[in-house]
Amino acid sequence: MNSKKNRVFLLEDDPNFGAVMKSYLEMNSYLVYWVKDGNAALKEFKERNYDLCILDVMLPNVDGFTIASSIRKIDSKTPIIFLTAKSMKADIVKGFKLGADDYITKPFDSDLLLLKIKAILRRENNMNSESVDSEINIGNYIFDYSQRSIKYKNNLYKLSPKESELLHLLCIHKNRVLDRNEALQRIWKENSYFTTRSMDVFITKLRKYLKEDQNIEICNIHGSGFILKIQN
Repeated sequence: MNSKKNRVFLLEDDPNFGAVMKSYLEMNSYLVYWVKDGNAALKEFKERNYDLCILDVMLPNVDGFTIASSIRKIDSKTPIIFLTAKSMKADIVKGFKLGADDYITKPFDSDLLLLKIKAILRRENNMNSESVDSEINIGNYIFDYSQRSIKYKNNLYKLSPKESELLHLLCIHKNRVLDRNEALQRIWKENSYFTTRSMDVFITKLRKYLKEDQNIEICNIHGSGFILKIQN
């Protein structure tokens, strides 16, 4: 059980399915705010902070994709899970492009949904706990996230906001793959050809900043993302 109840924003128009979902999640120690109408969703979302959103795609008036797009304009971090009866590849791709963390087709196993929710929240908690310190040691460099700077011996390099955010994400995922799509959504708020090329440029710049320490390497993992490798 959770010592602190995570807040779940549930958008589901089916009264029976929504009631079952709400009851099941509350039985598992989640605090659920259930909204039944897409027209009221954004207003309700703005009322409080949430740890997770579960959005049905097929809704009357305003569909779940539109709601997710509006949420992402004001909140780039809260995880989103889409629920839908549609399993077409185009819809799944669209969901992930809007910043979804998962996409589950109905009918589904409730226990599987619970496991996915726990995995997503655990990942978010780990990222938040790992990102507390302003100063981060990267080999022989000192990265000051709050000041957006890298220090190496007597040299100080100032970073742009996006360079700093990207390096911060790489540090959080140190020696693990930073998913390309995750970085694009968190920093650029979208995944397109132009933002992908922009991120590649910033990766090249970061490599130049860190080139003095041969134990540091930013590796490109084809089709996945990047790894900041630091040898001890």
